[in-house]
Amino acid sequence: MSVKKRRMFDLRSELLILIKKEGVLMDLEYLKKKRILLVDDEQELLEMVISILKEEGFWQIAAARTVREALELSDSFRPELAVLDVMLPDGDGFSLMEQLKRGGEYPVLFLTARGEDEDKFRGFGLGADDYVVKPFLPKELIFRITAILRRSYQGENPLVRLRDCEIDFDRAGVVRDGKQIALTAKEYEILGALYRNAGRIVTIDSLCEAAWGENPFGYENSLMAHIRRIREKIEADPSHPQSLITVKGLGYKLITEGYYSHKQK
Repeated sequence: MSVKKRRMFDLRSELLILIKKEGVLMDLEYLKKKRILLVDDEQELLEMVISILKEEGFWQIAAARTVREALELSDSFRPELAVLDVMLPDGDGFSLMEQLKRGGEYPVLFLTARGEDEDKFRGFGLGADDYVVKPFLPKELIFRITAILRRSYQGENPLVRLRDCEIDFDRAGVVRDGKQIALTAKEYEILGALYRNAGRIVTIDSLCEAAWGENPFGYENSLMAHIRRIREKIEADPSHPQSLITVKGLGYKLITEGYYSHKQK
């Protein structure tokens, strides 16, 4: 295996380990809503990184070419991740990171041509979350950004909008017509499995396994009863569900209408 392939394999493995270890409800689509600030004095590189991010579904992106522009942008843009070059026309990325962190704590990745160990140690010593040396592989950058976001926001479960309510996974409840309705443990696990696969069919066996563990056989009738009770909590008309849909012979599907963090509420 070549060095490049080994590097990509290690990065992919690291990301999969993170996903399995967390066991949280957060999905990639939620992470892709995070605001990313890019700072580099090379316009061509900025445009390339923006293109890479947008192709992967990240869309809240702001770019700056100087320390001054970055500081001005950070006040209005309120980044949730900063990707910084070390060498900038009116300063350096290390001092910029320190200034940015005074306005709020969020992860920082250095993307720079300076690959000396001394620079890496300095960046990590100041609190950087990762350090990528140019030239870089586009997939490597995406893997590293995704891993940072997962680590940094792993305790942040989104509020999920459905047609008639919101699911609040942090509080294990449903908010409908201004009222909080508690979810049972099994309802929480079933909704969690559906949310992780929002818009896709989740089989009956998969839902039973999510709720009852590795030996899910024989729970089909119990699952149907739980689905009925979930619909009573999330649907305006449980007899004609709009959010939790039965796919005959296959399983169930959850239709969401968006999600956001508690901080955005």
